[in-house]
Amino acid sequence: MKLGDFRIGWRTLIQEPAYTLAVVLGLGVGLAAGLLLLGFVRYSMEYNAHIPEVDSIYVVKQYYNVDPAEPLHEVAPLFLREAALKAPGVADATSYIPARPEIDPLTVRIGSKVLRVGGLTVLPGFPQTLGLKAVQGDLSALDKPNLFVITEDAALRLFGTRDALGRTMLNEGNILQVGAVVRTPPSNTTISFEVLFGVNSVVAGKDIRHEMLTGEHGWMGKLLIRVRPGASLTTIRDRLQQVVDTTPSVQRFPPETRERLGKRRAIELVLSPLRDAYFDYKVADSPMSKAHERGNPVVVAGIAAVAVLILVLAAINYLNLTTVRVLRRQREVAMRKVLGAGVGQLMRQFLVESLMVSTAATLLGLLLAWLALPMFSQLVNRHLESLFSLSNILAAFGIGALLGVVTAIYPAWVALRVHPTQVLAGRPDTESRGSMQWRRVLTVVQVATAMAFASVTIAVAWQTDYAMHASPGFDPAPLVIVDMPGRVRDQPQARGLYAALSAQPGVESVAISEDPVGRLDWAWSRELKRPGGAVAMMEMKSVSANFFETYRINAEAGRLFQAAQDKEDDKVPVLLNAVAVRELGFASNEAAIGETVLFTGFDDKVIAKRIVGVVPELRFHSLREAPRATAYELWTAGSVLSVRTKGSPADVERAVQRLWPSYFPDAVAKTYRASEVLAVNYAEDARVAKLLAIATVIALVIAAFGTYVLAANTVQRRAKEIVLRKLHGAQRRDIGMLVVREIGVLTLIAATIALPLAGLAINRYLASFTEHAPIGYWTMLFALALTLIVALIAITRHTWIAMRMVPAEALRT
Repeated sequence: MKLGDFRIGWRTLIQEPAYTLAVVLGLGVGLAAGLLLLGFVRYSMEYNAHIPEVDSIYVVKQYYNVDPAEPLHEVAPLFLREAALKAPGVADATSYIPARPEIDPLTVRIGSKVLRVGGLTVLPGFPQTLGLKAVQGDLSALDKPNLFVITEDAALRLFGTRDALGRTMLNEGNILQVGAVVRTPPSNTTISFEVLFGVNSVVAGKDIRHEMLTGEHGWMGKLLIRVRPGASLTTIRDRLQQVVDTTPSVQRFPPETRERLGKRRAIELVLSPLRDAYFDYKVADSPMSKAHERGNPVVVAGIAAVAVLILVLAAINYLNLTTVRVLRRQREVAMRKVLGAGVGQLMRQFLVESLMVSTAATLLGLLLAWLALPMFSQLVNRHLESLFSLSNILAAFGIGALLGVVTAIYPAWVALRVHPTQVLAGRPDTESRGSMQWRRVLTVVQVATAMAFASVTIAVAWQTDYAMHASPGFDPAPLVIVDMPGRVRDQPQARGLYAALSAQPGVESVAISEDPVGRLDWAWSRELKRPGGAVAMMEMKSVSANFFETYRINAEAGRLFQAAQDKEDDKVPVLLNAVAVRELGFASNEAAIGETVLFTGFDDKVIAKRIVGVVPELRFHSLREAPRATAYELWTAGSVLSVRTKGSPADVERAVQRLWPSYFPDAVAKTYRASEVLAVNYAEDARVAKLLAIATVIALVIAAFGTYVLAANTVQRRAKEIVLRKLHGAQRRDIGMLVVREIGVLTLIAATIALPLAGLAINRYLASFTEHAPIGYWTMLFALALTLIVALIAITRHTWIAMRMVPAEALRT
């Protein structure tokens, strides 16, 4: 290429500013969307990639086969660390647990400020496993009880400076000092933290320290092992499995449980690469493994496909516009050929023009992507501050250049077929039938893609809205949830706040539970057995006597707990849901009332309980899971308050904020509406629906561009036919229908391609739910109607031109 080629290309583009603006804007919007989506895909694929030798690090996970409904857990008994260090092929092993559960996060006081901090309590070897290096101080601070390690970003947030060595903060009466500062890990890590405490830290406490070091009681934590090159993972796993199988602390099961397990292990270990931990989306949500730290590989692959589709649609749109423009430039091309321009020169001309357009579109796309990045980051719930790295920017220009080269080939080929003699004699070439059909096919692809996007988007949004508003078994509107920093029964401050809140004028009642309905932070299960009868595994829920009265829930049989009748923490009465009744083999809900069930407590003692009532289904799980067998017992050691309001829930939330400092001056109050707790289960679906909606709008706009170009070309190509029809008596409406019919046929062809594929995608999405919105075929019909409307709007101008075409002027040209 020569400099002169660029000058010619620039002049050609500025001669038609409207065309240039249209192609740059269309391609730029497509590139912006594609760059954001592909950047997110790359971000997801590089989780934990910053850790040195990450491919040699494995996470020990487990299946708890005692409960068949239990999924994979990313935890393992803490005593396995010592066994792992002795296993052949293991170079190092370390364990860690959250400094505090997420429901009760670590809070510190710095001056007059009380702040939440994300912290981990770690065993020796953790810094080496993650490749942490101190930029200030020494990582041996983790061995000291009152020292801790902090990241640079956390130091800036807490102390206002990254130079935080020696700074102090207060936690539960303990003065803690910064002993080392490390660089902040990137946000795409599954092991995130702001501060680290050693196992000997005062933050850990005596019981946690003892269990992390000995594993005496079988407590669970996260276990990482680094293997040597060539080591056998099967051998390592078998060695660890053997330890679990022979350890009494995790094998204390009643005879009926052992009989039901048969040859299956109670706890089955799995070794998974840390590099792939982000895509272990089937890992159970727990205080140690939150769902927002995971990504679904199908969703990420889908986002990559959407990005590629948008880029392809934008390229097709540019290709159609350029091809039509080449047909209008036949005289210019013919003159260049007459003046001696060869094949190479013409190819360079169109290639340079295309590269200039694609470069300008890439610059515009990067600007639009940068402006949209905060909204996009919020939409996908990820910190994407590294999206505009140098490598990603260079990749963006590479994608733009590739589009420029690819989209220049066909227009250049059309230009090479121009016959100078015929064109200069006033008989310009018309587009060949094959070429026209090819561009129609491209337009059909655009319209079909937009229609498919619209169908799926409507279905996902409809199902998500249905799930969010499905009845959880009670009315959530008047309920406010308050997370306490400790158990109500065991803390005087918690009991004081409970009493003070109950006395507020806007409060009708306050109930205690371990979890609010819709959240499973403290889920635990036990086997309940009928004496001499069936055995069933079920989830246990601990609530106060007024819990069901507060939630306004009525019994399906028998009675529910009542504050006036039941004594708090009474170990005898129990409530079951209908699923539990069936699994225990009772003939009906009524037949279960008054019967006795047995289960083994945490102290290995058998507890006898009497069934007093049957509870309706409450949605502790999302609609993706079938209702489970559930038992409710009286216990006030929970740390969640459910507040029923008389008036405005906002007034009660303000009352909580006002009362809180008097009882918990070193903790941060957390309140939620009950509906917000339920909606969290579908937050990912809502984000996907919004992403699909944006992609649909972009696809529809691009399809509208393509349809507009096709309509313009149709009117231009069939101008003489149109005026001849007019001369033979055709009315304006007849001419209008001529254009509408051609575009309508292409839209219907697109529908035959798009709607079956959309139907398959919708059915696959809905298959993950146990209850469906009444979607049927309405979403696809609505998408078809929407696409037809967009197409009609796109062809309005040229349809009007065709209807008003003057025969004398058309025949003169």
